[in-house]
Amino acid sequence: MTQYETAVYYFPNYHRDIRNERWHGEGWTEWELVKRAEPKFPGHNQPKVPLWGYEDEADPAVMARKIDAAADHGISAFIFDWYWYEDGPFLERALDEGFLNAPNNERLKFSIMWANHDWQDIHPAQRSTPHNTQAIGKVSEKSFIEATDHMIRRYFSHPSYWRVNGGLYVSIYEIHSLISGLGGIGETARILAEFRERVRTAGLGELHLNVVVWGLQILPSEQKVENVNEVLDQIGFDSITSYVWIHHQPLERFPENDFALISERSYQDYEKFTGEYKLPYFPNVTMGWDASPRTVQSEKFDNIGYPYMPMITNNSPQQFEKALVAVKHFLDRGQTNPPVFTINAWNEWTEGSYLEPDTVNGMGYLEAIRNVFGAK
Repeated sequence: MTQYETAVYYFPNYHRDIRNERWHGEGWTEWELVKRAEPKFPGHNQPKVPLWGYEDEADPAVMARKIDAAADHGISAFIFDWYWYEDGPFLERALDEGFLNAPNNERLKFSIMWANHDWQDIHPAQRSTPHNTQAIGKVSEKSFIEATDHMIRRYFSHPSYWRVNGGLYVSIYEIHSLISGLGGIGETARILAEFRERVRTAGLGELHLNVVVWGLQILPSEQKVENVNEVLDQIGFDSITSYVWIHHQPLERFPENDFALISERSYQDYEKFTGEYKLPYFPNVTMGWDASPRTVQSEKFDNIGYPYMPMITNNSPQQFEKALVAVKHFLDRGQTNPPVFTINAWNEWTEGSYLEPDTVNGMGYLEAIRNVFGAK
């Protein structure tokens, strides 16, 4: 029997953080944008209202409910969006205080995706650009070593840390930022090889280094990587995946694009990327897309660039389930080894891609996963 691995991205901006409080004021979290979202056209379903309320994810009891819901509905692992800038960590409390202290964290695996993109002032974003850059994504070798030593000490020895093909799964969001900060392809290859050796020396075995790739620029700092196979071969990665469908699929209509159409095009990408990349490609399923909560709600909503951009709509739990069936059929063909796929996302509420229950669909998106892949 195939042992599918369903790994879901987790965006940890729903707890208090000292940087956010410096930028936005005491007690601020991204729930403030969720609460204030407004419809942009007739029939636009905003604001989204979480069924569980506007919870503090750094509370172990709150995280325990998320863990139970994920495990009960067939999710294998959370991939935490993880931030570490030149001057240290950001948004780490959901993982460090919430997940790691949850009494039931043995029920769900976890791993990290180093979200090494610039942090822009887009919470909310004004129409005028460029947006102010609040933190630079690329880091020096010194900071890289500090960050990865923290991973080794804090996460990798935990019994719930997710391994793929026996290796500790660590994903990198922006390969170009990594290379730029570390001084080029050759230096990046050396530094990653030394990272692997530090993990071995700690008695933790091997790493599984994954990289996120895309073909379309969304955030201002994102860039398409040319000659992907050559670059990744030189650096030494183990696999490739995607973060979200819209990194590959243009949303051609404004403001609405039908989920079924984008899903079909993304299904075709699974075959394309599997053939195009030399490394194993782990396909992605995306629950939806609506970044309008990240816009200034009093400004006119035009198609002028993220987050003032088209949406994916008609993404009912039933349509989402059809997308899951499609990815299962693809995995059953045996081209993806092991049969891993990613989902965007557990809680990207302000980008309209979340599995957590809301007051409209309840547990419907989670039930769709359980219907296709069963409980763990």
